[in-house]
Amino acid sequence: MDMVIRAVRPAEYVELGEITARAYLADGHLDFNEDDHYLNVLRDVAGRAAEGEVLVAVRDERLLGGVTFAAPGSPLADISAPDEAEFRMLAVAHEARGQGAGEALVRACVERARALEGVTGLVLSTQRSMAGAHRIYARLGFVRTPERDWAPIEGLTLLTYRLKL
Repeated sequence: MDMVIRAVRPAEYVELGEITARAYLADGHLDFNEDDHYLNVLRDVAGRAAEGEVLVAVRDERLLGGVTFAAPGSPLADISAPDEAEFRMLAVAHEARGQGAGEALVRACVERARALEGVTGLVLSTQRSMAGAHRIYARLGFVRTPERDWAPIEGLTLLTYRLKL
């Protein structure tokens, strides 16, 4: 069966939260490992779904990964301008990597951004260590925007990318 990209269902919140948390932990993206406060944010799919759109990649009713899409004005947005959409917390389960789920989720965000009137770009923040995701962004036409790089906490500079729509 083909992969499907759709909105997360409430019954999947906990599972997607764990997929996201485990992906960040296993890849070494959290400075304080299991004690990192950001784990709570990653696991809070219900909170994100209440403020934005959380999408999942599913194959044979199995969650492969997810992403959070923030339309302009969303409280989930970190760096977007009023005419930009943003996506965050892209994560794919380790056992599902290499199957196209990450790229399919990013493409779904691009489609959603293009469908919004007045939106001229799609932006994101990422860590230097997220090389696999960087390859997806480059392949889809995202361009680095170093002038927008920022640090949510001391010692962690996030790189930014933008896709002109």
